[in-house]
Amino acid sequence: MLRQCIAGHPPLELPRILLEEPCAQALFGILIEGLADRFEPALCDAYARLFSRAIEASSQGAGQDPAALVARYDRVRRPRPIALQPRRVLVLSRVTLGADVAVTSVLLAAAKQAFPNAAIVFVGPRKNFELFAADPRLSHAAVEYRRGSLRERLAVWDDLKALASAPDCLVLDPDSRLTQLGMLPICAEDRYHLFESRRYGGRSDHNLPTLAAQWASETLGVPNAAPYVAPAPLPLSFPEIVGRTGYPLGPSARVPLDPLLTAQAGGAVASAPPAPYIAVSLGVGENPAKRISDSFEGELLALLSARAPLAIDKGAGGEEAARVERAVARSGARATFWEGSFAGFAQVIAGSSLYVGYDSAGQHVAAACGVPLIGIFAGFPAPRMFHRWRPSGPRATVIRVDQPDPVEILAQVAHALAEYP
Repeated sequence: MLRQCIAGHPPLELPRILLEEPCAQALFGILIEGLADRFEPALCDAYARLFSRAIEASSQGAGQDPAALVARYDRVRRPRPIALQPRRVLVLSRVTLGADVAVTSVLLAAAKQAFPNAAIVFVGPRKNFELFAADPRLSHAAVEYRRGSLRERLAVWDDLKALASAPDCLVLDPDSRLTQLGMLPICAEDRYHLFESRRYGGRSDHNLPTLAAQWASETLGVPNAAPYVAPAPLPLSFPEIVGRTGYPLGPSARVPLDPLLTAQAGGAVASAPPAPYIAVSLGVGENPAKRISDSFEGELLALLSARAPLAIDKGAGGEEAARVERAVARSGARATFWEGSFAGFAQVIAGSSLYVGYDSAGQHVAAACGVPLIGIFAGFPAPRMFHRWRPSGPRATVIRVDQPDPVEILAQVAHALAEYP
């Protein structure tokens, strides 16, 4: 079905088997993400037609007319100025952390300027809100998105409708998974505005923060909105030892991490390193195509460690944490591990002199904080995905990987490092 859609011949119907619970991962992971990741305007239409059928077939969408859903979607995705003076503005999370920094935060920034007297509410998971928890203008409506069956993924629909029910409530949707990319009606159309990030910008090479800012200017009348993060401060001490080869980081970022315990590969504890340090993430968001290789990661850490001590995120634990530990052991790098929330690691990034990582949330945090970064961008299915998701800024170097040659990529990292003081 994905190949048919890409070829310009989308099927008219969605096979019923794809709506059954065991097939949910294929429906979303292959078809829906495959359509979205190409940022092709025609594929947005194919998605709307096909997913309207999924909504109709779900228990939550019983009685919904697919044609009416598609017609509504076509109306709300058109940028139009906001006439309402809301008392409450709901800004929906995109659910993934990097997207909430690169896209959602731009809409948050614009909403704060456009509506200085309104309550601005971030709607989404707690871990995502933690990236903005120190912003006094924001409050949080906790809505969790479950990546299970179709029924589980649509379970937030009633919660969203209840949150948006007041007639003086405005909804800004940054192409959220909560609404299935704008397909779920949650309030009156005149109070709902969708930034259709997969279509907006057409065939240009602008990245998503730039396009979100353009949409915010067109819709909210706020020029030059930009990504930001505002995580709550870390504790001043973080005494618990984690793992066998490292210690947790503390205290707050945005200032040098001091005291900061480090561990050499093998477990020998070194003294606290002075700033600067390099923040590193080898996380790929469960997409192995974004990685290069085990040997590359070890050599990368060795190269970076020769420049400065490393602060490395262990991610969500499990295999990712084990992979990070193996890379440190192979490299012999001077490294300290961060094992905690991503909002905490965002502060580690903000306090660093350089960030290095794959295409992941960390690169967007670094760009938002003005921290120099080297991003290694691999595994994109179409060139426009690279252009949309690349971080931007005068201190951002993004290495585009069309062919995963570890030697060549490492040489490009070394060249980029030479550009930093």
